[in-house]
Amino acid sequence: MTIQRSSAEENQSGKASKSSNKISQNSKSGRWLWFWVGMSGIAMVSATAGALLAVSLTSTPLQQAQLSAKDEAVFDSDRISGGVLRFSELTRPVNLLVMGMSVLPPDVQNAPEETKNLRYLPQVNSFDGLSDVMLLVKFDPETKKIVMLSIPRDTRTEIEGHGVKKINSANVEGGPALTAKTVSNLLGGAGIDRYVRINVLGVGKLIDALGGVTVYVPKDMKYQDDSQHLYINLKAGKQHLNGDQTLQLLRFRRDELGDIGRIQRQQMVMRALMDQTLNPATVAQLPKVLDVVKDHIDTNLTVEELVALMGFGVRTNRSNMQMLMLPGRFSGKSEYDASYWLPNKDGIAKVMAQHFGLELEEEQAMADPGSLRVAIQDSTGGDRSNLQPLIRALEKSGYRNIYVAKAWGEPLEVTHIVAQQGDGDSAESVRNTLGFGEVRVESTGNIGSDISIQVGQDWLQQKSILEESLTK
Repeated sequence: MTIQRSSAEENQSGKASKSSNKISQNSKSGRWLWFWVGMSGIAMVSATAGALLAVSLTSTPLQQAQLSAKDEAVFDSDRISGGVLRFSELTRPVNLLVMGMSVLPPDVQNAPEETKNLRYLPQVNSFDGLSDVMLLVKFDPETKKIVMLSIPRDTRTEIEGHGVKKINSANVEGGPALTAKTVSNLLGGAGIDRYVRINVLGVGKLIDALGGVTVYVPKDMKYQDDSQHLYINLKAGKQHLNGDQTLQLLRFRRDELGDIGRIQRQQMVMRALMDQTLNPATVAQLPKVLDVVKDHIDTNLTVEELVALMGFGVRTNRSNMQMLMLPGRFSGKSEYDASYWLPNKDGIAKVMAQHFGLELEEEQAMADPGSLRVAIQDSTGGDRSNLQPLIRALEKSGYRNIYVAKAWGEPLEVTHIVAQQGDGDSAESVRNTLGFGEVRVESTGNIGSDISIQVGQDWLQQKSILEESLTK
């Protein structure tokens, strides 16, 4: 298979004579890269881009899968970044399929010999198993937004040529190309431009290379599975986690929400990582980070394209980073012989229209406040009576389906108004009704809600103001 080359590399190879050796090519490439950096005037991101592109000329390619021409055709081959002077600039919207692989020896045909006599099943550095994490990420320079759609591993869907199965088995049956086809069909024909697969060994190393992550562990987590060499032992509370501890948080599933709860924790970690690491200082270390994890990554992104995506991420306002979850519900015990996440076709159509640019068959009006399910999750530690003015204010504005859900474990300074189903406009309307709080388009709220209000300390400051307005 022909390895994709960056436009910077193609530019240099066109200028170099056929008789030039590899060392002179690399030397000329380096001089031209620094020339471009000076010409573009982009200090940090472009310097990083130059370093990454220089690494790409000598290192192992990031794409490790051998895709056939037919499989390659599944992905849009049009360039996504500018040429020469704009090589670190994203030039069009990009849909990136991200898969997290948790691969054990039985998942692959040629398991390492040394794993056969162990009493447990270690993780294997492979990409051939089930994709236990699946995200469709849209980078959109037109709207200046990044949208991440989490697809539960147990989603019941049609896999072309293999019948109806859980979506995480698409990778086993046909690798990234079949997975991309399956995701596209599930999401109403959304195009997939590129893919990234990273295995669980790489995730831990990535977190360590980024210096760990500070996150709030929502509860004590303890679980042991000797067969998978999986040991989880975390205490509740805000703490700085290393790579292994972060994996424990990401892989824990022993609660009432199962994989959906795990997706919510994944979104919490992603939000924390974006807040802590998407800055020029960290981006400058990307060559070192890439060198650490490259053996655990398989992607058809070129290094040049990766730089463009990272540069866009650094420049994106945090409020424009949105995290959604595939609309659906748990299957009932009597419905199927296995547990599934059953996708909601209408809900998916709305999400894809609002956030991924797909057209709806018929125009949708803005949701009526009376039809919205509004969950209130208190993080202040007070009793329910403290929430009554909040509930009355919502009722006065036409919200009828309001309920108090399980308290939010993390103490919040600022109230989060969470668009659980991706409806940011309705969340903004709730915020305007209350006059305080921060809108977040993510799926970390109450699973049965349209909007979740995670009440913070700012409510205690606004309570008297709201009570006074209700008496007028």
